[in-house]
Amino acid sequence: MTYSTGFVTEGDKAEWRPLFDGYADFYGVPMNDTIADTVWGWLLDPSHVLEGMLTRDESGKAVGFVHVRACPRPLGGCEIGFLDDMFVDPEARGSGAADALFAALEELAEARGWPAIRWITQHYNERGRAFYDRYTEGPSDFIMYQWKQT
Repeated sequence: MTYSTGFVTEGDKAEWRPLFDGYADFYGVPMNDTIADTVWGWLLDPSHVLEGMLTRDESGKAVGFVHVRACPRPLGGCEIGFLDDMFVDPEARGSGAADALFAALEELAEARGWPAIRWITQHYNERGRAFYDRYTEGPSDFIMYQWKQT
């Protein structure tokens, strides 16, 4: 299967939203219109750091997305890419759609001068981790912390 990947445009919301909902469902995060509309607004705002790309199958149907942003890397004195979110429709998994998204990320990193792209995933995301391991030497030795203020 051949895929095409590009940045989201105003007319893509109807196809992006079910994928975004699927991503939220996978992580057990309740989704509503307020949250989704906020994220969609960020993706369309050229002054916001978050950007989104969709990958489409040969029929033109959106089957996956990534949300990515520039992230300062102080020890390198540069910016790198940070992959916040990635999701591929379960029916398109294993078909090359995720590889198409990573190929687009590689092109983006090259165009932006990012020497690396980083991301995190849940430990239980076994299928995703197996895919990521094809592109990396496995998980990093960093431990992520999250401080939640109440």
